Amino acid sequence: MTFQSTVRPAPSAVPADAPTYEERPWGAFWSLDRGAAHQVKRIRVKPRGQLSLQYHHHRTERWVVIEGTATITVDDAVMKVKPGGVVMIPKGSVHRLENLTKSQVEIIEVQMGDYLGEDDIVRLEDVYDRPATEVRG
Repeated sequence: MTFQSTVRPAPSAVPADAPTYEERPWGAFWSLDRGAAHQVKRIRVKPRGQLSLQYHHHRTERWVVIEGTATITVDDAVMKVKPGGVVMIPKGSVHRLENLTKSQVEIIEVQMGDYLGEDDIVRLEDVYDRPATEVRG
């Protein structure tokens, strides 16, 4: 006997053409799972790499460090987080992920919100001179 669901999945809040793997100046990310109000990414940060100091209008994030020691900023708090550590980033909070070590850092990021596109990044500082707001397309 096979089970068939009559419930259709809700449309994704992530654009259909969003990549499952993308390289960035600081490393790379993989989109592992997407739904109407969530996305799960694996993020790898190169030694001495850092994401921009940023915030989001539409999503919260939860970061779980799985490799290396991450330096994570959330608003005024700066913390060193080792594998197994979890950090919650509320919607609108200014945050950054840095790798100040000589080994790579990897995290699992769980995004929750009504829109999860890469263009919901508002950059306040960026060592790679990217635009203040990510523009895709």
